[in-house]
Amino acid sequence: MKSYIPTINISSLLKSEFESKSAINTLKKIEKACAEVGFFQVTGHGINAKEIKNICKIGNTFFNSSEKNKKKLAPKKWNNRNKNIYRGYFPNSVNGKEGLDLGDLKVTVKNSKKYKSSYIEYLNLNKSLSKPSIKSLSNYFDEIFSLSEILFKSIIQLYKKDVSISNQAFTRIKTLSTLRFNYYPNQTKPVEISKQDGVALGCETHVDSGVFTVLYQDKKGGLQVQNRKNKKWYDVPFNKKALVVNTGLALEYLSEGRFKATNHRVLWNKTKRMSIPFFFEPSYDFKMSPSFLNGNSYNKNKGIIFEKFLKKSLKKFIEYQR
Repeated sequence: MKSYIPTINISSLLKSEFESKSAINTLKKIEKACAEVGFFQVTGHGINAKEIKNICKIGNTFFNSSEKNKKKLAPKKWNNRNKNIYRGYFPNSVNGKEGLDLGDLKVTVKNSKKYKSSYIEYLNLNKSLSKPSIKSLSNYFDEIFSLSEILFKSIIQLYKKDVSISNQAFTRIKTLSTLRFNYYPNQTKPVEISKQDGVALGCETHVDSGVFTVLYQDKKGGLQVQNRKNKKWYDVPFNKKALVVNTGLALEYLSEGRFKATNHRVLWNKTKRMSIPFFFEPSYDFKMSPSFLNGNSYNKNKGIIFEKFLKKSLKKFIEYQR
């Protein structure tokens, strides 16, 4: 069961420009994992375990704070005083779990107005969080974004293209990447009973929207991945040294189905648990076209704008029906 989800040490990618023997070997492992499973765990990712522990503490402190404090960051749907629609806190009455969605923490009031995207919103975290907590979150966003870029550059390298083209798809501030905290309370009932195997779920079966999701899951675990061929479900084991990576719909689109988005779900767990996914999503105005990875030249004028692609994908999630 455990061996179904490969674990890959990516330290060689952090040290080199994808050219060393160990880096090339790592790229092959990533290619195999993306193509065959759609999920893998990464070690040697360069993010300190103490830092991740601190980020978990910040999340737990926020979710265990008063309803009044949490609602200060809630979108307009749950707090009429706020202007934000997509970023911020949502209550567990929505879909059985509480959440906190953070966009790029470098977004200011000024550039939220500059870029014409409904997903680029300024969220004043000072309303609910301490300054040290905000600084830690900002640092973590920077690090997890950089790690995700390395993973995406790995894909570009597999297509034998210049890895610097990553900048055409991902530009800080303009990116729609989201750092999310999922907090599962003591769920009194499952949000869904799987039609396939009758298993009680704490999070519905779904695929993600972006290029990659880079996730930290706590010791409680509960995350399961579906084998595309035999449709069986496999546990993603907890590994305190690893982050979980999975492919999303944007990568499936860009790779013309070579790297498919993979079904996953979370088992119903009657005890509290938290997961921290980072949804690595392109700039809102990036033209999604298979020519970006395939072929000799990328046509910037052809393809679907990522913001439209994302909007369509998010329709299936109850918490985003706002």
